[in-house]
Amino acid sequence: MIAPSILSADFARLADEARAVEGSDWLHVDVMDAHFVPNLTIGLPVVDSLLKATDIPLDCHLMIDNPDRWAPPYAEAGAYNVTFHAEATDDPVRVGRDIRAAGAKAGLSVKPNTPIEPYLEILREFDTLLVMSVEPGFGGQSFIPHVLDKARKVRKLVDSGELTLVVEIDGGINDDTIEEAAEAGVDCFVAGSAVYNAADPGEAVRKLRRQAAAASKHLTLGS
Repeated sequence: MIAPSILSADFARLADEARAVEGSDWLHVDVMDAHFVPNLTIGLPVVDSLLKATDIPLDCHLMIDNPDRWAPPYAEAGAYNVTFHAEATDDPVRVGRDIRAAGAKAGLSVKPNTPIEPYLEILREFDTLLVMSVEPGFGGQSFIPHVLDKARKVRKLVDSGELTLVVEIDGGINDDTIEEAAEAGVDCFVAGSAVYNAADPGEAVRKLRRQAAAASKHLTLGS
């Protein structure tokens, strides 16, 4: 699964930029509040507009404080998947359940230096684990390879039947890094610059998907 990140798109032409990647599995929407991370991007009104402009399921990544308050409205608006950060709340299970109750898939994200072990027991409450492979806040950063150990650990639990969830990765994913991530057990790849800086964003998505499928033991084209 490839999820182009509109953080690297032209914000003045978001409807057109969404159409440019038709056929993508998800459209990744980075919501930043200038508190949890130092950057400020877009919020619920833009998500509402995007929902009217595209049929691609929206994958909303909330890099915000107080997800217990702000996450459910994204689900209520119609986002397919709503992910918040484990570091932003003392009760991630409750937030995840509220997102599901509001009608969306629930995702949990961890920063590069946040260990995954304290959260393994609660991952059954989630539909997605988003492993950050850069520090959240800005696009265009370099991939941090050591985070793939988290993906490997969770992949083993998924393959053994202990968990059922999508392993997603975000940060520095391009044609040089996607194969390594696929080999580690990732299912869904967020790609920003690698897609929207390409001459043909749609073809960039297809190329990344082919690379991931060829490198993975568990992914196939069309899955």
